[in-house]
Amino acid sequence: MTVYRKMTKMLLIMILLTAAAFPVNVFAAAGDTNSIDFDSSAKVELTVGQTPKQLKVYANIEGSSSKKDVTAASTWVSSNTNAVKVVNGLLTPVDTGTAMITATYLNAVATLEVSVTHPFKDLTLERSSDGNYKLGDSEETLLVKAKATGGQSATTVKDVSQDADWSSSNTGVLTVDDGQITLVGEGTATVTAKYKGLTATFKAKVELPYSAIVLKENKVVVKELELLVGDSPVELTAATKATENSPEKDIADLAEWTSSSESVATVDAGTITVVGTGKAVITAKYLGVSKSVDVYVRAPYEAILLTPSEDQTLFMGESLQIKAEMRNAVNSTQNQSAGATWTSDNLLAATVTKDASAATVSGKAVGSAVVKAENLGVSKTLKVTVLPTLTELSLDKSELEIYTADSVSLPKVSGTKLDGTKLEISQEIEWTSANEEVAEIKDGKLAAVKAGTVTLTGKIKEGNVSSGTASPIRGKSVEVKVTVQNKVLVLIGPEDALGLVIGEEQPLPSVNAVLENGDEVDVTSTITWEVSGTNTVIRQTANGKVIKGLTKGSATLKGTYSNKTISIPVTIEQKVVKLVVEPATVDLNLKASKAIKVTGYFANGKSANFSGAMNWESSNPAVATVKGTTVKAVAEGTATMTGSYQGIAATVKVNVVPKLTKLTVNETKLTLAAGASQSVVATALYDTGKTAIVTGSVVWTSSKPSVAKVNASGMITAVGKGTTSIKGKWNNKTITVSVTVK
Repeated sequence: MTVYRKMTKMLLIMILLTAAAFPVNVFAAAGDTNSIDFDSSAKVELTVGQTPKQLKVYANIEGSSSKKDVTAASTWVSSNTNAVKVVNGLLTPVDTGTAMITATYLNAVATLEVSVTHPFKDLTLERSSDGNYKLGDSEETLLVKAKATGGQSATTVKDVSQDADWSSSNTGVLTVDDGQITLVGEGTATVTAKYKGLTATFKAKVELPYSAIVLKENKVVVKELELLVGDSPVELTAATKATENSPEKDIADLAEWTSSSESVATVDAGTITVVGTGKAVITAKYLGVSKSVDVYVRAPYEAILLTPSEDQTLFMGESLQIKAEMRNAVNSTQNQSAGATWTSDNLLAATVTKDASAATVSGKAVGSAVVKAENLGVSKTLKVTVLPTLTELSLDKSELEIYTADSVSLPKVSGTKLDGTKLEISQEIEWTSANEEVAEIKDGKLAAVKAGTVTLTGKIKEGNVSSGTASPIRGKSVEVKVTVQNKVLVLIGPEDALGLVIGEEQPLPSVNAVLENGDEVDVTSTITWEVSGTNTVIRQTANGKVIKGLTKGSATLKGTYSNKTISIPVTIEQKVVKLVVEPATVDLNLKASKAIKVTGYFANGKSANFSGAMNWESSNPAVATVKGTTVKAVAEGTATMTGSYQGIAATVKVNVVPKLTKLTVNETKLTLAAGASQSVVATALYDTGKTAIVTGSVVWTSSKPSVAKVNASGMITAVGKGTTSIKGKWNNKTITVSVTVK
């Protein structure tokens, strides 16, 4: 008994503890709905005009791990029907706005936010520039705005520059971030903005604002400097030009100055300070253009400086003076031309003599010599090239054709020697362009800029020839006419193959060229033609070039204009002497069609089917049309189909008539006395709805002429007692009149 009491007590305690831990609703009946949820709790974004979106709602059922689809059984409400409507969970976007969608099932409620916007239909890029930039342009000039139409309304224009995805096709030329372009280098790049599935682009061209930098010391252009340790700082000026004829701009304080070896020399805003012996390359860089000068730093008393210092070219009989200076102290030089020892390693080509202030080098024979100045154990050399006496300058070509954005080698220039032979001296020629906006000299080549014509002038470099000894050839020049053309994108010629007759000639086909700038020009007279095989030949006549068929077969006619070639297949065949058309006349009902067969007979007696090669044309397309070999009736009337092959014409007459659908008679039964007569009327009914009296066209017959007879005009005459059938037939339609004679 005691044991049972203890078990009962423990059971009561467990029940009390369970009741405290689990509220009463936990023990709800199986099958009750605890809550409802949408198939997704994420905010829904809709676009005006899109297909309605179906929402689903599911109930969490007590006692079940699965969810029940209660979409159709729920009550749906939109808080803003002007923005979005909801019917059985189907969301229909109406206009811009937001709404809370509420689904109620039994006592459970679920809500979901929905926003509606108009679709974005257009993306445009706004910029202050036409896409042509130069390094150094301001940030305002380089700002591009992306604007999209849509969103708040169908016509709202929104600045989406911050939200768009920007990219550059060539980051070595420019980069772009949130519409702000940063210029990097020379070239072209396509700027692209993408937003909401829309894309907008424009092509940008980045140019260097200046053609070159010129470095000068005391207003004299320098290519190299020779300094001694302890020399005072040397000040260089840096200037640049937009074009050859533009004024110089001082950019010494703006340029980026660097030294390749700061242990030899440093540079600050153009001021070079010597540090130690050796070589350093001093470079000034500004907006993509750079220029360098070699700086040689030596110990005192160890350098001879020659002026000029570069290698020289002379013509026979010319001379130049070279001055040798030697450093004898810091920041001090002495003219050692008289004290130096001057030599030429080829006295046959050039001799050297000295006086108190300079040495004179004279060109004696064609060749080259190394001239050397030596003093106190140090020396300096330069090379002298001696050219023969020239009387005239000539070019390998006087005209050049080039396409935009291309570059080609400059023409070769030759001089005429006294014996009449030619000597190429292209390396001695300095070229200038009369209009650098059309073509310019760049990196030793001719570079095309835009379509147009320009004259290039080439002159022999002036050199450092002593006054009074210059050869007359130095004053002469050559000119080259340069034509810059837009590139040809495509050549447009005949779509069909070219047909030739053996032994006959015909003009070459017309061809148009579509240029890079979008223009279309007729190039028929300037295109260059060639033909493959031996079946045909191209020949020149008084009226222009023609192509002639020689033997039966095929060939390919190729035409080349500028940078493009067009190929046209050619068929050569026998002469056709006769065309036979079947049928010669076509009768058609409305909407009916019929094929035309054409047989051609050659001069050798053979024949062939040319039905598909006639190029038929209708004289009245409103009545009948023709396509290929088939004629189709369009409206009632007549038309003539005209075609030809090898110049032989053929015609087909087409009659379009309505279709007879029914033939009726006004009397189907007649009772007549012997000797009496009565006329009947036959009426034709057509598919167009029209009717016509055709009694006179009907063929009338009587089954018993002894009872009643009928004439061609439909007059029935009773002859004797009895019955008979009067029949009328026209265009495969039949009518019957039953006649009784009493």
